[in-house]
Amino acid sequence: MENKIRVIMADDHACVRDGIRFLLNQITHVSIVGEASDTQGLADLLDSCACDVVVSDIGMPGIDGESNAIQFLRRLLYHAPQLPIVVLTMIHQASILVGLLQHGVAAVVDKRDITSSLVHAIDAALTGQGYLSDHARTAIAQAGAPQPRVGVISAGEWKVFTMYVSGMTIGQIAVRLNRSAKTISTQKRNAMRKLGLETEADVIDYACQIGLT
Repeated sequence: MENKIRVIMADDHACVRDGIRFLLNQITHVSIVGEASDTQGLADLLDSCACDVVVSDIGMPGIDGESNAIQFLRRLLYHAPQLPIVVLTMIHQASILVGLLQHGVAAVVDKRDITSSLVHAIDAALTGQGYLSDHARTAIAQAGAPQPRVGVISAGEWKVFTMYVSGMTIGQIAVRLNRSAKTISTQKRNAMRKLGLETEADVIDYACQIGLT
């Protein structure tokens, strides 16, 4: 079939990649054009291989010592906003799922829903529609979480947020970034709001689930 959807997939678990490959190889309008087991491999593929959609885990090793793929995907979304990203995850906390969408990803698929939802997510992402798999949608609905895309977290807000969850105080971050404590505090609050996090416990949970701590 001509004009197949070219997919690059990335996951650090071989069994997950095997399952995705088996599933997508049965779909006539989809073609896997590259596979990666970490963020560096994904970056290399994107430099050398044209694709229409990226399907990626977020809990795999990042570049430059990062503990997850979030920062890389954020940079990718900034530099290539036209490239849809479908995130695969086992995360089930509503605020975190909303935060992923606010990062700009096109779709979130709970790994428990891969068989029934991944192809739908790829198709929806390619046409510019947002998509949540059943488990992800249910988690958000049950929690009454705010609707996605109320605001996209900025690079500065994300930097402050990651420094904060690493254990630095507002005052220490202010000194490090040569900003006022008031500015840093505002950026931290904005990051929490955009990620759908309401309490310090939510911040800790989010940071743990995506590998920031």
